Amino acid sequence: MAFASAVDLASEVTAASAFGMIGAGFSSSQELKGYLQAVRTKLNISEHAPVPIGIGFIGWILDKTESSDDPRIENILEEKPVAIWFAFGVDLGKYIAQVRTFDAKRDHKTIIFVIVNSVEGALQAANEWKVDVIVAQGIEAGGHGGSEAPPLLSLLQAILHAIPNGPLIVAAGGVSTGSQIAALLTMGAAGVVLGTRFLFTTECTYPPEKKEVLIKANLNSTTRSLAFDEVGRTMGWPPKHDGRAITNNIIYDMQEGLDVRERLARFDASVASGDTSRLIVWAGVGVGLTQKITSVADVVMELSNDLISALKSASGLIV
Repeated sequence: MAFASAVDLASEVTAASAFGMIGAGFSSSQELKGYLQAVRTKLNISEHAPVPIGIGFIGWILDKTESSDDPRIENILEEKPVAIWFAFGVDLGKYIAQVRTFDAKRDHKTIIFVIVNSVEGALQAANEWKVDVIVAQGIEAGGHGGSEAPPLLSLLQAILHAIPNGPLIVAAGGVSTGSQIAALLTMGAAGVVLGTRFLFTTECTYPPEKKEVLIKANLNSTTRSLAFDEVGRTMGWPPKHDGRAITNNIIYDMQEGLDVRERLARFDASVASGDTSRLIVWAGVGVGLTQKITSVADVVMELSNDLISALKSASGLIV
């Protein structure tokens, strides 16, 4: 959730008894440390205690920053986030090892999350990297992920069968309601990750025009394509990865057969004029299940109530 989740959203998620995350994106070490210090203050966490949120890093961006004059991982670890989340790199293992080496010198142990889109990826994360949490991300997910990932229900089931006794396995991809969370928990997921649902909050850093696009979206409003990254100038994703966003003129320009240069010109002109027909609005397939903007606290309460209600209803089926 880079560019969508910052201090307020992550803090409020944790304050509501869930677990907030901040996407590092292209933010500098100084910016990320500032975020963690702000969360510490907002949640009234003592100076030496771990900060109860996670920081999410994208592998291919780390490949650039960790060899620059602003390496971010160790700088962030100094602030003691409870968790670090890694995704979308060709060699995430070296960054996981970096966290483990840093933690070996102190008492605080960072919880490591890794996104996977296949059983093979899950096995590598569990057996080779020894991660703490595997995030099984289905094809329904918004933002970036494996372009050949199976649907979440099938992927989760396959990973649970392949790794019956290993890291915690949590589910992600297209989840927007408490009843969906209940279904995934009863399948065996140790937890569930939601991203798109929290775009519909006052704390989300998306501007009003992007939130308006989200509100108008339906279940058929998203497309997976690298076209969004081509015009957004965020190419660098590993092979067989792309992103899901709200379908708009970015996709239609590609379908017209325009080359990248022509599509960039149209995109830049739209940005300059304030034309919203080419906004990049990352969102999963569950985007059509929400139609209003509320607070994070209200979202977590709604999800919790719906989850409990669904589990109670399901228990009535047992005779």
